[in-house]
Amino acid sequence: MRAMSFAAAICAVATVAQAADYKAPRNAFGQPDFEGVWTNASLTSLERGPQFKTLTITEQQAKAMEAGRARMLEAQSKPTDPNAPAPKAGQDPGGYNAFWTDPGTRMGRIKGEVRTSWLVDPVDGKLPYKPEGYKLYQDTLFKARNTFDGPEARPLGERCILGFGSSAGPPMLNVLYNNNYQIQQAKDHVVIVVEMNHDARVIRLADKRRQPGATWMGDSVGRWEGDTLVVETSGFNPGESLRPYFGASLFLSPEAKVTERFTRISPDQILYAFEVDDPKVYAKVWKAEMPLNASKGPVYEYACHEGNYSLPGILAGARKAESEGRKPDAVDLAE
Repeated sequence: MRAMSFAAAICAVATVAQAADYKAPRNAFGQPDFEGVWTNASLTSLERGPQFKTLTITEQQAKAMEAGRARMLEAQSKPTDPNAPAPKAGQDPGGYNAFWTDPGTRMGRIKGEVRTSWLVDPVDGKLPYKPEGYKLYQDTLFKARNTFDGPEARPLGERCILGFGSSAGPPMLNVLYNNNYQIQQAKDHVVIVVEMNHDARVIRLADKRRQPGATWMGDSVGRWEGDTLVVETSGFNPGESLRPYFGASLFLSPEAKVTERFTRISPDQILYAFEVDDPKVYAKVWKAEMPLNASKGPVYEYACHEGNYSLPGILAGARKAESEGRKPDAVDLAE
């Protein structure tokens, strides 16, 4: 056991040294080259789960968790019984077979350390909600789960506007599947194409003037600080404040400011660090780190159908329930 721990420690030190010595290649404009396809698929999520007490765990602990997840996915990927009877009236028919999901198979690793959460500050790995901020989050979530008056009240993922959770960002967080990002660079712009939900974030490098009004994914202005791309985003649309997804649920007010830092630390990894300043919701600025790992690609089109097929069905079901004197069933917005 001691030999394994010592070897792991040596490997971690070597990885950190390699990252410190690494020099990112340059593109035609002399900028660090980030172009390509990257993924944040991982078993690690924004907040730290109750099973973890520290920011990092050993490789041995990580491999045990990864093996357990692999066994679970293998069981969930078994073919559906073609002779199984139809669900009873009112019974949950189930969702995706695990074949269609791709949340990742490994814990996140940054500079040789296995991370149990992306959050690094606060040190407990929990979002530092103010009491009134948490109430705002809960009230908004309750309204989204129980309001079926029209399409405007439904979450953005159901309407094919942005991806589920905070996958489009900023900050860009991993979800159940489609965790790929394609980065393209020009002299005065950086564009991040988000697989979930075919969104394109346009980051201006030359024009520093803030755009008026609120937009989906906010107004992003970037600058180079050495080899690091620093992106400051504000002006979020109020409609994207609620970003619900399992362990990566998030609430940002329209007044929030998100600062991201992209630094290529190896041929196959970008260190993606971000902080959120939102005094209306949180008691302090919170900070996180995440690896963006190189992916072979390409990024295929995510042809969202919910807005064309699922949403009319959801609303029609609500009208049916109302005509029968019932309330529509609350929707689980975890995805």
